[in-house]
Amino acid sequence: MADLLVRDTPDGLYCEAGDFYIDPWRPVKRAVITHAHGDHARFGNEQYLTATDGGHVLRARLGPQTNIATLPYGETTTINGVRLSLHPAGHVLGSAQVRLEHQGEVWVISGDYKVAPDKTCQPLEIVRCHTFITESTFGLPIYRWPSHEALQQSINAWWQGNRDEGRASLVFGYAFGKAQRVIAGLDPSIGPIFCHGAVEKLNAAYRATGVDLPPTTYAGRGEGAASWAGALIVAPPSAAGTPWQRKFGDAATAFVSGWMLVRGARRRRVVDRGFVLSDHADWPGLCSTIAATGAQRVYVTHGQVGTMVRWLNEQGVDGIPLRTEFEGELDGRDEAVETAVEDSSPPKGDDLQAIP
Repeated sequence: MADLLVRDTPDGLYCEAGDFYIDPWRPVKRAVITHAHGDHARFGNEQYLTATDGGHVLRARLGPQTNIATLPYGETTTINGVRLSLHPAGHVLGSAQVRLEHQGEVWVISGDYKVAPDKTCQPLEIVRCHTFITESTFGLPIYRWPSHEALQQSINAWWQGNRDEGRASLVFGYAFGKAQRVIAGLDPSIGPIFCHGAVEKLNAAYRATGVDLPPTTYAGRGEGAASWAGALIVAPPSAAGTPWQRKFGDAATAFVSGWMLVRGARRRRVVDRGFVLSDHADWPGLCSTIAATGAQRVYVTHGQVGTMVRWLNEQGVDGIPLRTEFEGELDGRDEAVETAVEDSSPPKGDDLQAIP
């Protein structure tokens, strides 16, 4: 990608004209962050720039002393002659596409994105460009998501059935994004909602940003199986099979992921139910988004790169594979920040109240 506006380097995607990186995977001076998942927002950069909606979450994950600047969606800043703006990606709270304009060329780096509706973040905005860098986590025609409304009805019905049997319901999903999306669709009249500490800390960041979530309680409170009967507990996948899980007694278990669409995925996770829910675009979503950008050159990264590149070339678009260290949605493995299953203390509200 030499002599282009954005090129691949050992430290990550680099805009040489502006002298900044986008989601670098090694520490750099200036980092533009598309969203706060661990494979895109890493520790150690001197300066961070992210969308205003993502500021609370990024600070909650990287620490209150991190040098984070924010930019509202759609507003433009100029860095060393490169015009930069951030636009909603619809992936998780604060997720952004990065639009770069320099010497008449417009590039858009998608980060991760989805087209499905989501109460917990701004919807995807189509941004026209000459060159588009897209993810392809679920870039195969088999991946087509069910309606989110029907999915939430299924989760609530499953929870109600477990409650009627006097059992707790334990749902595993990424602590950031997936968990809040599930929580936002829960019917709190069914019973109380508890969360693992890693989830509850991020719930607080969502609420501080203005996202309306049903009431939740840190799952460290309460003792004995009887106190959990009828409750729904949301936890990261890293908590599965740990001593933390055993305190809920004979709980019904479910895993929430796009991979639940694949035969055998639920069996590998050793859970009672699998719910198909992803914060990434499915095959139709990827294809429609790429086409809508109008880009005639598309770099494809992480996931099913080969299939997507072939499809693009068949459409008359210059599809090019791009090596990155972005991981997309792994099969139940969390980012490092979510794997602290020995979570013995609830999140402190004061930590978030002090965030500007």
